[in-house]
Amino acid sequence: MAEGLRELKKRRTRAHIAETATALFVARGFEQVTMAEIAAAAEVSVNTLYNYFAAKEDLVLPPDEASADRLAGIVRERAPGEPAAAAVLRRLREELRRRERALGLTEDFGRFLEMVRAAPTLTARLEDLARQMDDALAALLREETGAADDDPLPALVASQIGWLHARVLSEIGARTQAGQAPNSIAETVLALLDVIEDLLGERVLTYAPKELE
Repeated sequence: MAEGLRELKKRRTRAHIAETATALFVARGFEQVTMAEIAAAAEVSVNTLYNYFAAKEDLVLPPDEASADRLAGIVRERAPGEPAAAAVLRRLREELRRRERALGLTEDFGRFLEMVRAAPTLTARLEDLARQMDDALAALLREETGAADDDPLPALVASQIGWLHARVLSEIGARTQAGQAPNSIAETVLALLDVIEDLLGERVLTYAPKELE
């Protein structure tokens, strides 16, 4: 029980620090806020802050949430018989219907997005994260299908899946900055996914079905 209480306190402290930092970043800009200022505002020591977040960018894009394994993880966990692209399309539709905060489907996401796009270190991290997601997915597809090292198909399929994921996020971002409400955005992007699915074609949509158990 005591260990559980300690873990709960750590989660609450981490969340409090991240929320405090986000508020400062949105109000003043990511580059203008120091780690010392965040620690003072959150009423923790600088050492404690670094124990929870190794870098300032981690406060905005936590490695456990903004993970390079996101797409590979979705594909890895798919149901037997389900192809890779179908698994990602299904998950995105589920997240859109649930209005997932991780997709930016919140009323306050617009200001947060403006802050992120104004910070070169954050935009660079997002670009690198997208590349890492594609690479991780390509490696998984190559392993699962037994493709040869010189077979370009796993990487090409992974890049198509990465593109559809990025297209969804960019559409949400653009519509958020245009002032549209989260519910309206979600419904529009759900319709967009239908168009994307048709565009991908059978070769991508049927690639790498998970082996039946």
